[in-house]
Amino acid sequence: MDRTVIAYVIYLVISIGLTVWVARTLSHNGRVFLADVLRGNEPLADAVNRLLVVGFYLVNLGFVALFLSNSGNIDDTRGIFENLSAKLGVVLLVLGVMHLGNVYVLNRIRRRGAMEREQLPPVAPQGWATPGAGA
Repeated sequence: MDRTVIAYVIYLVISIGLTVWVARTLSHNGRVFLADVLRGNEPLADAVNRLLVVGFYLVNLGFVALFLSNSGNIDDTRGIFENLSAKLGVVLLVLGVMHLGNVYVLNRIRRRGAMEREQLPPVAPQGWATPGAGA
């Protein structure tokens, strides 16, 4: 079998496996974070979590597929390792950037919600004012 094809198969197996593992880990552990961001609305947190996982799969697997092509033939075993290390390194960086981007956006949403919850009127209402009084 051609070494380039072997490198493609290994790359796809490892990349897809990493993507699935990261998505499941983020989904499982991110649920609590999402529930906090969404003020305890569990059904909404679950729905947003599923949507984020689908988007994560689409972006990462699309990238893995686009990044599959090789600039040339791989002639030896060393070439397989060099090619795989470069490709998998980029895939891991993309997975990390996607994760950090999601956490950043969700953290901003959480902070905005916390600021809204903390805003209290400066003075508690003491009664009603009659229109035109004091004018």
